[in-house]
Amino acid sequence: MKITCISDTHGKHSELALPDGDVLVHAGDFTEAGTKKETLDFLRWFSRQNHEHKILIAGNHDYFVEKNQDQLDFLPSNIQYLNDSGIRIEDFNFWGSPVTPGNTNWAFERARGGEIKEHWEKIPTNTDILITHTPPYKVLDILDNGVSIGCEELRRYVDVLQPRLHIFGHIHNSYGSVRTKNTLFINSCCLDGKYRSINTPITYSIEDS
Repeated sequence: MKITCISDTHGKHSELALPDGDVLVHAGDFTEAGTKKETLDFLRWFSRQNHEHKILIAGNHDYFVEKNQDQLDFLPSNIQYLNDSGIRIEDFNFWGSPVTPGNTNWAFERARGGEIKEHWEKIPTNTDILITHTPPYKVLDILDNGVSIGCEELRRYVDVLQPRLHIFGHIHNSYGSVRTKNTLFINSCCLDGKYRSINTPITYSIEDS
């Protein structure tokens, strides 16, 4: 199974050249201002891609989705939207969550500690591919000033669950991938720290792991 990973397109999705694959994953922040117009434009584009399976989570910019998450009739039928939920494709279990740590006014924010921990507790132990918007703490989560702002609670759960693949975004400066003994971590931000669309989609064939 070939997985194409993208994230943080912020309305610039049409600038991407997507490689072929079986599964296309977007790890959140597909809009910039979080408007309905931006959201529908992205969804039309995403639904037209050739990948057989299209998986989407939201991010902290995606206000329209957050405000309408109880009535998602605007979602095309060929897009699988995950919000603390999962899907099984072939022999692999995917799980996705949009929440990020914080206590301001961004979409899908949860306070660090017990509040955000409640979301990570929902991740099944048999998860093969984990998709979150936030990175785990100290994994591809460094800002320009050298500070790591990933989620500490998520890091604890990932260290225990050890999914085969963890896809995320959020921190534009830390695009790339890193592997530990049991997990490949991918920060799939398509825009760099200056919001330029210069980071290419990252592909991964899970059979090769």
